[in-house]
Amino acid sequence: MTPLERITERVNRLGHPDSQETPRPLLTLDEFFVGNSVVGSIGCNLYPAPAPSQFYAVLQAIAQRPEVSDVRVQITAFDDPDWPFSDTVYVMTSASPEEVSSWFPEELAPDETWSGFVDQAYEPYSVPAGTEPVAVWWD
Repeated sequence: MTPLERITERVNRLGHPDSQETPRPLLTLDEFFVGNSVVGSIGCNLYPAPAPSQFYAVLQAIAQRPEVSDVRVQITAFDDPDWPFSDTVYVMTSASPEEVSSWFPEELAPDETWSGFVDQAYEPYSVPAGTEPVAVWWD
């Protein structure tokens, strides 16, 4: 199975992610980034456009922090046939949104961070005890 076939199967398991009725997939870092070389699949508003591997390295380092229990990539759309798109990453942490934002280098800085999931349907996910989701969003 190719990386594109794998991620297509993964993000469509509850329905097409472009449909408002489909719960948003919350992928692990490996699920979203392994095999992903599509510039613009995350951080598409940044200039110059970073490679997915740059995000992967930073998010892997964040996932290793002692105050972080998990990092998930929300699939926002799958309107590009080459790879699904994300504008939001959720960091499960005891840190504040401001602190989480400071963990990103300037060239990958998010536009906003906030506490909690956006009010929409997500695939089943249990937030680890002692943490809350901090949204990291790129416009």
